[in-house]
Amino acid sequence: MVAVADKVVLVTGGRRGLGAALVDELLARGARKVYATARSAHTDERPEVVSAELEVRSAASVAALAEVATDVDIVFNNAGILLPAPLLTGDLDDATTTFDVNVFGPLRVARAFAPVLAANGGGALVNMHSVLSWMSGAGAYGASKAAAWSVTNTLRGELAGQKTQVVGVHAGFIDTEMVSAVDLPKATPADIAARIVDGLEAGATEVLTDDVTVAAKAALSGPVEDLAFPFAR
Repeated sequence: MVAVADKVVLVTGGRRGLGAALVDELLARGARKVYATARSAHTDERPEVVSAELEVRSAASVAALAEVATDVDIVFNNAGILLPAPLLTGDLDDATTTFDVNVFGPLRVARAFAPVLAANGGGALVNMHSVLSWMSGAGAYGASKAAAWSVTNTLRGELAGQKTQVVGVHAGFIDTEMVSAVDLPKATPADIAARIVDGLEAGATEVLTDDVTVAAKAALSGPVEDLAFPFAR
């Protein structure tokens, strides 16, 4: 388990939505410094927050950040994208972008920061997934989150030797700009951020942040047809 107090943390996509809520939660729990990234330059007046540009689709951008942020103890892979991309009829470029951001983006960050975490004692890597990792009907987004879940589970084994806690986070719909057009019940970013950090500090390897996610995980042992979700057909 990794306590947040006095730690240095990286939050990708930390300017808004869940990322911003994570930054707030980490500071409230005593994080010494938080690197909050976005694709373009931004400012944060809090002295503990270091704003940084990061394009997770660029290995060079990720490497440049890792060269600067050598004091990081905990990495939150939160940056993601949701595009309307059905697998058969959607724009293939949108599907490719979705996988590049949601799957290969976190992997690039993990590869770049694994040596940093090792040098600082192991720390933790926290990857954001989705309830849609386990359900069909969400096009390229759901498929990318399923792939991201698998990547996280593999990284957990590969990083065990350096004592890095790897946490996979699954959540239903969160009240952020990303899903503003979805007319379904949504949790607040602050509530989800608190549950994620609770899990990290409790030593969890997987955090299920809400009832719908718990139900979806339980359904994995049943017929695959029960996992259909009418989200993007």
